Amino acid sequence: MTEPPSIQWFPGHMTKTKRMIRANLPLVDAVVEIIDARVPESSRNPDLRSLIQGKPRIVILNKCDAADEIATQKWLSWYERSGVTAIAADCRSGRGLNKFSNAVKNVLADLIEKYESKGMKGRTIHLMVVGIPNVGKSSFINRLAGQKKAKVEDRPGVTRDKQWVKINEEIELLDMPGVLWPKFDDMTVGEKLAFTGAVKDDVVDTEALACRLLYILSCNYKDRLEERYKINVSEGEDGYDLLMKVGKARGMLISGGEINTERAAYVVLDEYRSGKLGRITLELPPKE
Repeated sequence: MTEPPSIQWFPGHMTKTKRMIRANLPLVDAVVEIIDARVPESSRNPDLRSLIQGKPRIVILNKCDAADEIATQKWLSWYERSGVTAIAADCRSGRGLNKFSNAVKNVLADLIEKYESKGMKGRTIHLMVVGIPNVGKSSFINRLAGQKKAKVEDRPGVTRDKQWVKINEEIELLDMPGVLWPKFDDMTVGEKLAFTGAVKDDVVDTEALACRLLYILSCNYKDRLEERYKINVSEGEDGYDLLMKVGKARGMLISGGEINTERAAYVVLDEYRSGKLGRITLELPPKE
């Protein structure tokens, strides 16, 4: 069995961001947490619950178009049973975001009624947008705003400072930098974040990471691997052997006829992240 690779990183702006979240909480009515629908639990910062101090919360399961539809529905049901408002969306295309405005009004119904009773009908709702790096916060904001007001790049750690973005007369969003936490108690959480690109590739062993991903996919999505790479996958097959098969099938050879496993690893990770391997979810909600 392929073992999880060791994930190490040094998010230097983490402490600054946590202070920024605490300092700006009094300015907002609720918190919008963006998570990755492919890894809903691993892409949640465990420090967030104490950070937001009981503020109302809306969860956006972003990148749902790349996640297993059945698994996403299980997560939505789990959040509903947990008393949390959650929406499945793809922030790049805008799919699912038409439900956001009503979700905000439902979550803040008591607060809105309170302001209206004081003659403050139509008061702008202020929401803080939080999430780990590369989860799609800026894409979420830009899609709602209808233009590129928040900087977007397909790499972690781009948004470094807070910024207010007016969506319409009803809602204004406060975009916060993405923040990870200082230590993974479960190394499989780190590897899942590395699979999705939330942890930068330059701090991980990409070959070990690709081997681990291939092993996991061979257990749960064997048909996707066989279809995409035209290889045969045996039960319990080692991830490195699968990486060699991918490299051979794609003709990734170097001098002497050896397989270029480094290039094969890059391809596997890139094709998983871009959705070319199909709709894949790597974790399910806890059983009750």
